[in-house]
Order: sequence, then C-alpha cells, then structure tokens
Amino acid sequence: MRRLLVVNFKAYDTAFGAKALELALEASKLSSRLSKVRVILAVPALVASRILAVYDDVYLQHVDPVGFGAYTGFTPLDALRVEGVRGTIINHSEHKVTYRDLALITSRAKLLGLEVLACADTPEEAAAVALLDPTMVAVEPPELIGSGIPVSRAKPEIITRSVEAVRRISNVPILAGAGISEALDAIRAVELGASGVLVASAIMKSKSPELSLRSFAEALEST
Repeated sequence: MRRLLVVNFKAYDTAFGAKALELALEASKLSSRLSKVRVILAVPALVASRILAVYDDVYLQHVDPVGFGAYTGFTPLDALRVEGVRGTIINHSEHKVTYRDLALITSRAKLLGLEVLACADTPEEAAAVALLDPTMVAVEPPELIGSGIPVSRAKPEIITRSVEAVRRISNVPILAGAGISEALDAIRAVELGASGVLVASAIMKSKSPELSLRSFAEALEST
C-alpha cells in the first residue's frame, strides 16, 4: 500500500492565488517521480478548479449532507464528481459534524465513487468512524493541532491505540495528524503503525511550502 500524505490547505494565505498553484505544481512533479507515496491536496472550494487544472488528486476540506437544490452557502457532495474533485475531508476538529451526517456523507460518497477522509479526535472516535467504512481515517488530538508538538512524539499512544481500535473493525488506512512539524515526525508516525500523515501548518506556513512538501513526500517514500 502507498504511503499517504494529505496536505490540508485550511484557509492560510498560501491556500489561495499563486502560492496555492505553485504548491499544486510541486505536488504534480512529486507524484510523477515517487512510486510509494500518494499526495492528496485538500483545498478550499474557492480554488479547487484552479488547482485541478494542474493536479488531479484533490479533496475539498468539507462538504454538506445535501443534494443539488436551494441550499445557499452549502457544498453538495454530488458537485464534487461534476467538478472532478476526488474526495473530501469530513469531521475535522475545526469543522465537526454529527455522526448522522458523517454516515450520510460516507454512504453517498460510495455511491458516487468519491473518497472520504473521516477525522477523529480520539482512538474511540476513530473506531466509531471506522464502522462507517470511509476511505481512510485520520486521528488528530485537537489540543496538538497547530501546536508544533507532533502527536508521534507527544502522544504516540494515540496512534498505536487508534491503529489497534480501528484494526478490530476495518483495514482502512489510518493517518496521524496534529502538530506534525517535520519529515521525521511522519516517519515516526509510520513506524507507530500509521499509513501516512495529515499535515497543514508545517507546509502551508513554511517559508518554502514547496520545499516542505518535498521533504515530507521524500521521507515517506523512504519508509
């Protein structure tokens, strides 16, 4: 199985305009030469079409449990397939949803051939999320998100317990997130049983986002 590197653009200034496009171009170059790593860019809906023009492995950061219709300000899951977006992150700690909505979105995504990265705050929530059989599960302790203190060092038991809990239910890939600051943190997460990492600020707030992306991807390629 390929290692997974999911980059959450969030709403940093680098998530928009020329900076976002440059990062997508770097992801395209990496994907053409690395065989063991899949790089997924989770982007704001506003820039998805521009990113897709240069890179095709794109997720949105959130969708809503609605279909096409009179839903001002909502993003229907069905629209992702129309626009060529491959999948979505859902239930991130910065944008939580109900379990019912998570179930609806995951079920509908399967029918549409779309992917779902479902987030969880704890090993127990990861197990509950895994019951819905998403494409992958990411575990991120909220208190470490954006802290610069990687879960793989501060709370490695969160990763090992999550892997153990999810494996009782499903073989879906498990990503580690929260505070992942450098390539060595990603390597450590894989050593603890994760299939890859969900990264945001370490890349998006870097002085050179493209260089940071490359370092993470090459580190995972070496594992």
